[in-house]
Amino acid sequence: MKILLVNKFHYRKGGSETYYFALAEALRRAGHQVIFFAMESKKNLPCEQAQYFVTNVEYNGPQGAMAQLKSGLKLLYSHEAKQKFAALLAAEKPDVVHLNLVHRQITLSVVDAAKAAGVPVVFTQHDLICVCPNYTCLAPDGICEDCLKGNFAPCVKKRCVKGSRAKSILAAAEAVLYRMRGSYNKIDCYITPSGFYRDLLQKAGFTKAPIRHIPNFLPGGTVFAPVPCEAQAKLLYLGRLTPEKGLPTLLNALAACPDACLEIAGEGPQRAELEQQAKALGLGERVKFLGFLTGQPLTERLNACRAVVLPSEWYENGPYSVMEALAAGKPVLGSRIGGIPEMVQEGRTGFLFRPGDAEDLAAAIGRLYGLTEEEYQALCRSAAAFAAETFSEEAYLARLLPIYEQLTGKQ
Repeated sequence: MKILLVNKFHYRKGGSETYYFALAEALRRAGHQVIFFAMESKKNLPCEQAQYFVTNVEYNGPQGAMAQLKSGLKLLYSHEAKQKFAALLAAEKPDVVHLNLVHRQITLSVVDAAKAAGVPVVFTQHDLICVCPNYTCLAPDGICEDCLKGNFAPCVKKRCVKGSRAKSILAAAEAVLYRMRGSYNKIDCYITPSGFYRDLLQKAGFTKAPIRHIPNFLPGGTVFAPVPCEAQAKLLYLGRLTPEKGLPTLLNALAACPDACLEIAGEGPQRAELEQQAKALGLGERVKFLGFLTGQPLTERLNACRAVVLPSEWYENGPYSVMEALAAGKPVLGSRIGGIPEMVQEGRTGFLFRPGDAEDLAAAIGRLYGLTEEEYQALCRSAAAFAAETFSEEAYLARLLPIYEQLTGKQ
């Protein structure tokens, strides 16, 4: 088959792009042809279809309210994207279109082009934007499902999108437009990396199309085996330093665990605040901020850690940080929220704790360091075995390709 993969960004930016490029390689290894559609960018990787890419649209820069709204109108429904996508479809004649991140810049106008060309559409849900205008179900006052049933006024009232009324109005308008146009019913199948997201999206009732859960996968060639570490190795956090990640809770928990140390690999707007908190708690040398790491430096820190900690306080989907940790045989301490408990299974792949509860997180850290060496090694082996069973490329394609085949009648 020929598969057209669609994503805003054609360069490695985050977890969605990790999936996008890994899926392309997996499909090619399975004997299929892959083509792409994305936004123009100087960061893009080389691509034969680049001539069809849509103009880069940016609405996150500093602008007044009216300027934001004017530029934002281009993000509701892109006629340019629709025209270029139609031209790409006519030139390449793909068998199936597989969407990833498309809202705001590419827009769902491409779905109309695909339907006009008679090409089926699959949509992987990396976030919750189909039911939540700010895509996280996280309002300024915490977890929020007020917009789930299709009333998007709360988004505007709470200024859920970057604290901006103008951007919140734009996001709510986009959500209303797609409901009015029936855009979500034009998609043939949705895929969610977590069962939690599948259940939440089904609860919202935003589409008549089937929603199927398939856990994300790690690229072919990934070694699923425990990596030895020192008995008192440090804990490791991987990810953005933002409020929804629950790092203040983690630092408070660490203060109650005098024998534990922590490395934080990541950058974000909360870094200065977290450094100040660590100093105020007297954590001193027990907490080290490594900044953003990638490639071999990140692999080295992962291999050297005792366990990875994910203290999120929002609806995580299927975090790659957890998948990569488990593949390396590293137990994960994860908050009991969103899709995390599907990967962090108590006593099998790590330990769970209540989100936002420093005392419960401290207890989980205590359980980890209280294991005998034999118990710890057994936990590491169990984590790697779970990852090999759940996150392999082969297992993913065995569930994805039948969906393509059902929609296209081809193999």
